[in-house]
Amino acid sequence: MDSGKTLSVVIPCYNEAKTIRDLVGRVQAAHAHGLQKDIVIVDDGSTDSTREVLASIETDPELGRGVRVVLQPNNSGKGAALRRGFSEARGDFVVIQDADLEYDPNEYDALLTPLLDGRADVVFGSRFLGGPHRVHLFWHYLANLGLTTLSNAATNLNLTDMETCYKVFRREVLTRIELQEDRFGIEPELTAKVARLGCRVYEVPISYSGRDYAEGKKIGVRDGFRALWCITKYGLLKR
Repeated sequence: MDSGKTLSVVIPCYNEAKTIRDLVGRVQAAHAHGLQKDIVIVDDGSTDSTREVLASIETDPELGRGVRVVLQPNNSGKGAALRRGFSEARGDFVVIQDADLEYDPNEYDALLTPLLDGRADVVFGSRFLGGPHRVHLFWHYLANLGLTTLSNAATNLNLTDMETCYKVFRREVLTRIELQEDRFGIEPELTAKVARLGCRVYEVPISYSGRDYAEGKKIGVRDGFRALWCITKYGLLKR
């Protein structure tokens, strides 16, 4: 399918010098129903060599096609990077893509199908609907399950994976949402505000190759507590 439409891929990035070049190559190669790609990489104040790698990507005639790099002056968090990326996005659809290779851009076709078919306004890619995934971090899984359940109670959605990175939006949905969270609280905030808009939400199964903390995973215990507060603030207290 080549509808003349564009997919904006918003990539928040912090200290991912080891993976960002490979990730951009995978994004460029992903089919995405033949949509053109507008790739927005927001570097969130990296202190390793990520910015040098990004500069080399921008000047690469193949890898740099459609790539725009935005540099945040300080490390402000995933939510802050996403807000900046959403403001820069030009596509008809917008997908969030982490820079760490946990999520596979080959899933774009499946994620976009309900949007292109006119059945959905927002699509969540669920790691728990049967796709292949790396088996590890039981307590991380259990925390995710608990947060998703509480989010569902607050929003009256029936998601299996609220904390997933892969969320795809019609661009007009994002223009109707004012986001506030700077860190990982952006996930329950986005979910609550999409639900409050009455958007048609779909879930599709995705594969997942999770990292552990020794490999660079950044979400921690305090982010879990912040997510609980965000579920209360943007979900329960708004009902």
